[in-house]
Amino acid sequence: MTASRFLFRTLAWATGLAALPAVQAATATVTAPPPLELDTWRQCAATTDNQARLACFDAWAQQQQPLTPPPATQWSRPAASAQADSAKVDPGTSTGTDATDAPALAATPGLALPATPTNGGCRDARYSEISRYFELEPGSDCGTFSLRGYRPLTVSVVQGDRVNGQPFSPSRGAAAAQDYQRHEMRIQVSARTKIAQGLLTGPRSSGKDSLWFGYTQQSYWQLFNGGLSRPFRSTDHEPEVFYVYPTDAPLPWGGRWRYSGVGLVHQSNGESNPLSRSWNRWYLMTGAEWRSGWQLHLKAWKRVAEKAENDDNPHIQDFVGRGEARLFWNVNDRHTLGLTVRGTPGRGRGSGRLEWLHTLGEGWNGNKSNLRLHVQLFSGYGDSLLDYNYKRTVLSVGLSLLDF
Repeated sequence: MTASRFLFRTLAWATGLAALPAVQAATATVTAPPPLELDTWRQCAATTDNQARLACFDAWAQQQQPLTPPPATQWSRPAASAQADSAKVDPGTSTGTDATDAPALAATPGLALPATPTNGGCRDARYSEISRYFELEPGSDCGTFSLRGYRPLTVSVVQGDRVNGQPFSPSRGAAAAQDYQRHEMRIQVSARTKIAQGLLTGPRSSGKDSLWFGYTQQSYWQLFNGGLSRPFRSTDHEPEVFYVYPTDAPLPWGGRWRYSGVGLVHQSNGESNPLSRSWNRWYLMTGAEWRSGWQLHLKAWKRVAEKAENDDNPHIQDFVGRGEARLFWNVNDRHTLGLTVRGTPGRGRGSGRLEWLHTLGEGWNGNKSNLRLHVQLFSGYGDSLLDYNYKRTVLSVGLSLLDF
């Protein structure tokens, strides 16, 4: 062995020995568990005053928050896609209709995770659409007494196969005949606010119940009828209060049962006789969603009984129905199809509504806009309260602003 080769091997052996402590130290740094704050915990347990002990444990618990957001009760998207979406969430911006979930953030060497997760509440795209809509989870909560959209806020042009020019009620008689046009405008305004939460669910529950107040107003406007001074043909007012309880149960084909609820609604048109129409009803509701973009909402109602002399629209439930089923499919980020069926089994009446919504433009920070092109086809009874016993088919095209 030459002197140069011996010298080279000696230097390599010495370098390896010198690097070994550094490697061991780095390994110990990575694998060593974080120190436990036992002293703080013991101090809290030793406190004799109940309020002070509770405050001490609350402060200690806040310091123990996980570095990743708690998982939602829905399915997860790929981590890269979910992280990209959560990075652009704006608390004041809607994020679309995809059913998404809280991302599972994998630990990455050299990546410092935030101490608390970014939370957009009811605008957080990490949660599914139904979870955000009803604020079913702590992470999708936007608090009480904030104004939110309820049913779509819509302005549309309507063409009907016929129009009810002389509304009739068995208890109120017939109104004077009017020369209404079959084409008109329809305007719908709707909003809601959460007035209470956590009534039956505790602060540590994975779900959050809520009590809401909503209001919807729909008007048919004879805008193109200059001969009658462009009157509003009918206007329906619909205030309601409803309670939503979160549920979480698996369903076939990758679905989840998401909520159940109960409500009380009043609907009237504010007219005097013979055009007066009004009724009150209780309802039960429930809903589910699937990872493929499908949603199913079911509702059944029972009319609050009235005396015959006060009944503006006798047997309205036999025409409009005693329940409804709404089925929606988010085809992709831009297109949604919906089908609503109302009726009473064995009565042969009711209605059907088929609709298509197409997203227009972009929202803030590149998120999906809430503005939609809205095309709708309705056929049956009850398109308006004045027409509860008048069957017609209506095609409407317009713009809708969803939950704002």
